[in-house]
Amino acid sequence: MKSKFKLILIHSTLEKVFAQLDDINKTGIHLSESSMIMMGMKIDFTETVTKWQPPRPKEWETVGEAKLIIMSWYRMWFEISPAENLTIAKLSISYLPPKQWFYKILSFFFAQWYCNWCLHNILIDTKSNLEMKAFKQTEGGIQL
Repeated sequence: MKSKFKLILIHSTLEKVFAQLDDINKTGIHLSESSMIMMGMKIDFTETVTKWQPPRPKEWETVGEAKLIIMSWYRMWFEISPAENLTIAKLSISYLPPKQWFYKILSFFFAQWYCNWCLHNILIDTKSNLEMKAFKQTEGGIQL
């Protein structure tokens, strides 16, 4: 099993960061948008939440047969913790390569790169959404 993780500092509360990361419609958007990384690939998988303790950790993983080119299974989790006037968000993914030899070769070359891209997008989208929302509220005279 291979794993990757990334950390980011976000100017927001634990509760808001948890709510943003917990919402698949906000964190999974990069999977549905057209990009070079996705190259029009069709993916099909089912996930189940294995740990959910707001406002700190959440863990989820694929169940059944996942139709992903570079992974046969994955588990993702995040944990958030307070810092001085910030929130630290840590996002991680662990995965197994596919069983078929051709896809195993693709996984060898591209899975770590894809994981970095995915973790980066989720964290940057979370940070941008929360900090831009706070900025817009502050512009209108509302202080956070």
